[in-house]
Amino acid sequence: MHSNKQDLLNYYVGIDVGTASVRAALVDQFGTVVAHADQPIQIWEPQPDYYEQSSDDIWAACCTVTKKVVCGIDAERIQGLGFDATCSLVVVDKQFQPLAVNCEGDHTRNIILWMDHRAASQVARINGTQHSALSYVGGTMSAEMQPPKLLWIKENLRESCWEKAGYFFDLPDFLSWKATGVTARSLCTVVCKWMYSSEEGWNDNFWKLIDLEDLVEDKYEKIGNQILSPGTSVGNGLTPEAAKDLGLPCGIAVAASLIDAHAGGLGIIGGDVKGHNLPCENQPITSRLALICGTSSCHMGISETPIYVPGVWGPYYSAMVPGFWLNEGGQSATGKLIEHVVQGHVAFPELQAKAAASAQSIYTYLNSHLDLIKKSLPVGFLTVDLHVWPDFHGNRSPLADLTLKGMVVGLTLSQGLDDLALIYLATIQAIALGTRHILETMQAAGHRINTLFLCGGLRKNPLFVQMHADITGKPVVLSQEVESVLVGAAILGACASGDFASIQSLVHGVLFLCYSTCYNGVQ
Repeated sequence: MHSNKQDLLNYYVGIDVGTASVRAALVDQFGTVVAHADQPIQIWEPQPDYYEQSSDDIWAACCTVTKKVVCGIDAERIQGLGFDATCSLVVVDKQFQPLAVNCEGDHTRNIILWMDHRAASQVARINGTQHSALSYVGGTMSAEMQPPKLLWIKENLRESCWEKAGYFFDLPDFLSWKATGVTARSLCTVVCKWMYSSEEGWNDNFWKLIDLEDLVEDKYEKIGNQILSPGTSVGNGLTPEAAKDLGLPCGIAVAASLIDAHAGGLGIIGGDVKGHNLPCENQPITSRLALICGTSSCHMGISETPIYVPGVWGPYYSAMVPGFWLNEGGQSATGKLIEHVVQGHVAFPELQAKAAASAQSIYTYLNSHLDLIKKSLPVGFLTVDLHVWPDFHGNRSPLADLTLKGMVVGLTLSQGLDDLALIYLATIQAIALGTRHILETMQAAGHRINTLFLCGGLRKNPLFVQMHADITGKPVVLSQEVESVLVGAAILGACASGDFASIQSLVHGVLFLCYSTCYNGVQ
C-alpha cells in the first residue's frame, strides 16, 4: 500500500532477486518502505544438485514488480535504482543473448543457480591446488562460487556454451548491465564469488592454474575488467529501453549492485539501537553479526583489520560496508530445509487442512501446536530425544564440505501432527546450532560479536528467532522495517543518485530509525 505522505519526498527503488521470487520496494529518503511487490520466478531442477533459471524470466519479473511499486508516484521524485540478487551465474553470447547452460540446449535456461552443486569434482580439483588465493575463502572454495562453475561449463559444454559465450555475469551485475548497457561489475560480486582481490585485482596465476587461462588472454573482458564499488553510479543511468521496461524515468541513477545477503547486511548492521540496553550499544559496529535468513542463511561479520577464519569465506575488503573487512559464514539450506522437512512428512496434508481452517500459515499453526504440547517446560525441551543434522545440501561453514548429508536421530513409529511439529522444531534447533558453530569459529579467529541482527523471510517466524537467541546465548535484534534486504538495495540507489554523500552516511543513521524487537535467550 502507498503512503499518503508523498509531497516533496525523494524516492529510491530497490529490486531484490531472491532464489524463488523477485521483489521491489519504493523507499523514501527517510528509509520508509512506501510500497512493495513480489513476483515468483521459475527454477528448473533437471537432475539432483542441478538448478537453473532464466535471465529473461527474471528481468520480466523485475519489470512487473517495479511498475507496481511506482504506480501513482510522481516520476520526477524517483532519484535512483539499486539491485541485489543471488550470486548465480548468467551466461550470454557475444550479442548478449541467453546461452544454454545445459546439455539439452535450452537457451531459456541460461543461469546456473547459486545452490547448484554440479561442479563438485571441479571445485575439488581447485581446492587441491592449495593456491594462496584460497586463504580468502576460508581455505576451501565452495561449488557455489563461480570458478568451479566456469570450469564445469568449459569441460562439459565447450562447443555449445564455452566457445560461444561473450560474457559471464554474476546475476547482480547482469541486472545493472540490463538497466544501463554497461558491463561493469560490482566489487562485491567479483571479490566474494570470483576470487578478485580488492587490493591486487585479478590473479593471472590462479586462473591459469585451474585451466581457465582463456579468461586471462582476453584481459578478463568476459568476467569483468571494469570494477565499481557498490553504490557507485553506473554509466549514464537507466537506458531508454530499460526505462520503458521498468516504468521508470530515463536517465535516473543506477547503482553498482550487491549480492542479496550483502544488501540485507547493509540494511540492518548499522541500525540505531540506543535505549534498548543491548550489549552492542556504544560498541563498534564490528560487535554485530548480520544474519540474513531465507532459502539459505548468511552470517556477515565485519572487522577493521582482516581476520582469516577457517571454513568461513573472506576476509573481503569493502565488499559490504566500505572500509571494513567482511567474513561470510553460511548454511546452504535453511528455509528450504524447513520446507523440505515439513512438506515431506506424512501428516503435512492434515497440517494444511487445520492451518487453513484456522486462517493461519502452516508455520504459525505449528508454533501454536508446540505451545499446546510443551506443558510446563520451555518449548525447546520437547526435542530432548530428537536430533537433526541439518546438512541436507552439504555444509558451507565452517566445515566447508559439500559432501555431507543430513540425518535425523530419535525417530519413532509416530506419524501424527505432534511428530511433525517436533521434527519441525528439531530442524529449527539444528539450524540455530549451525549458527552457533559458525559464530564460535569466528569468535575463536578474532571476531568479538555480542549481538545478532536478523533479516530475511525466516525473521518473520518467532520460533526461528527465539531458538537462535536461546542456542547462541546472544540477544537477537529485528528491525522495525521488515524488508531490510529491499532497504539495502534502495540504499544503493540513494547513494548512486548523489543525494547522500556515501553509503556510510546512510548506514549510520539516515535509513535506520529504531529497532522494535529484541529476543533474549532462555536464562
